[in-house]
Amino acid sequence: MARPPTAAQRRVVEGADPGTGRLRGTDAQLAALVRLGLAFRHPRPPHDHFLTPAGHRMRESEPEPAVPTAPEPTGVFAARVGGAEEIPPGPTRTREVRDAWQGLLELRRMTNPDSATDRPCGWERTHLVRAAALALEAAGHRPEHAGAPGYRVRATPQPEAVAVYGPALQPYAATLEAAGWQCGEYTEARTRTRHLLASPRRV
Repeated sequence: MARPPTAAQRRVVEGADPGTGRLRGTDAQLAALVRLGLAFRHPRPPHDHFLTPAGHRMRESEPEPAVPTAPEPTGVFAARVGGAEEIPPGPTRTREVRDAWQGLLELRRMTNPDSATDRPCGWERTHLVRAAALALEAAGHRPEHAGAPGYRVRATPQPEAVAVYGPALQPYAATLEAAGWQCGEYTEARTRTRHLLASPRRV
């Protein structure tokens, strides 16, 4: 279980540049924020550090007691992937999703070699389920929970591909393709269940 950021690490996050999310701190502080998923090191010189979507979310949120409202142990933003175990959203969920999506677009701009924001970045390729779920929720689609119909995003054995289930496959495909994913509709041989297979586009 990851430890919450220290007061010094929080001050580094809060002192990030409001426009770019660029961070200033000691090497140890910046390395710790990278381990916590709150920052990333830019691959090009001078290798500055910038906030991730989770870092932007922490920076913009007001301090509040650590109440477990999501299945992630660190209390950071978690995309809703859908399923019976899904926790219903709270009153601030719309703002949280909007901020997370804007942070992800900024991450694309900062890390894609051509600064493109119309296709997924490296972080999304290593967090496929959460990235696809965030794209769907940010577009207004509802995840499945407690018997209510909606999307479900699940990992697959195929590299760089997730499966998306639900009652509205065509709108899900349109949303993901607009967000830089490529989709195909398939039928599972054993269950005959229709689903999307979605992969992040490279070009």
